[in-house]
Amino acid sequence: MPSALPEGDPAPADGRLPAAALAGLGRHPWGVYVHVPYCRVRCGYCDFNTYALAELGTGQAAADAAGAGGPADYVVAVLAELDLARAALGPGAPAVDTVFLGGGTPTLLPAADLGRVLDGIRERWGVAAGAEVTCEANPDTLTPSLAQELAAAGYTRVSLGMQSAVPHVLATLERTHDPAGVAAAVGAARTAGLAVSLDLIYGTPGESIDDWRRSLAAAIDLGPDHVSAYALVVEDGTRLAVQVRRGEVAPTDDDDEAAKYEVADAELAAAGYEWYEVSSWARTESDRCRHNLGYWGDGDWWGAGPGAHSHVGGVRWWNVKHPAAYRDRVLDGRSPAAARETLTADQRSDERVLLGIRLAEGLPLGALTAHGRRAVAELVAEGLLDGQTAVRDARARLTLRGRLLADTVVRRLVS
Repeated sequence: MPSALPEGDPAPADGRLPAAALAGLGRHPWGVYVHVPYCRVRCGYCDFNTYALAELGTGQAAADAAGAGGPADYVVAVLAELDLARAALGPGAPAVDTVFLGGGTPTLLPAADLGRVLDGIRERWGVAAGAEVTCEANPDTLTPSLAQELAAAGYTRVSLGMQSAVPHVLATLERTHDPAGVAAAVGAARTAGLAVSLDLIYGTPGESIDDWRRSLAAAIDLGPDHVSAYALVVEDGTRLAVQVRRGEVAPTDDDDEAAKYEVADAELAAAGYEWYEVSSWARTESDRCRHNLGYWGDGDWWGAGPGAHSHVGGVRWWNVKHPAAYRDRVLDGRSPAAARETLTADQRSDERVLLGIRLAEGLPLGALTAHGRRAVAELVAEGLLDGQTAVRDARARLTLRGRLLADTVVRRLVS
């Protein structure tokens, strides 16, 4: 099942935000994230807020007819939340810099609905010239016609969940697509003029180092603009966690995942991809995911949809998770936020370190506390931060070893 929401303070029913939070709107990257919680099947490793269509009722027609939060009324509910967002943000909200539809599998929705969501954002705030507009997709859902319709609607980029090119690895992850289908999806996106990002997962039980090299080679051969590679995490409550606990599947291994990360970094670099965030590589600076850079760079974003998280000016909130509960709230004119928190200055400072240290340019030493600046010398001596960058540029920048131990570096810098 999806992981539980955090605790927080009650959120106002109308979604209003403090004036202090709105004061800086437009000074930082400003994006809209839209969560589409539907999947054909639920992968065994996934703890995202997603629902197989069958989970919403005895059948999708019944779920839609009953108003159970199924795809048929999803766009209506999202547009209702965007109306609440427009009122909460007020007239000072600028045009949106980035849009990201994630999930779940957004491309289970009809192309017309995906276009309506983007039109709804455009009508309420405008979309800035040159904005990055991304839609996630499973390879087996991105057809040539859908890719053309996405491009015509204003999408500029697709992020494909490739995960692996090895059938037995995909089977362990319970992915439904055929490895050969990834090339077809990439070709469809390219023909439509869309930029392409590929997501990979390493460390799956039973995946050898040669399997991982095979997946990397297959991804590189497809020539994407951007690659993300994530270590598999076995989350409590997932089917994979149950299999590991029963001894049916081997647990993940930190040393194996570290070795595979090093292979990924070397092979992607050799192919012309440069790391710009711990799990992200891009061909050029313009190919970096600007929406995610907004998250890592203390930006503002409104997250619409069941379970979506938002942040504006130091106020963070998260929506109720079930599609039916979400739908009922927004169609009744009430904020779908389950709770929210207002970050203190110290919390915001710590988060800037937590997120900013993941970026290739690192953090200015002036952003650290006195304790953090003292820790830099030790971290340089241990090979976790780059000494030349610290001295020449007065920045804390992770080395390759530091990327493998980024959580340790953060703890040392903010403790």
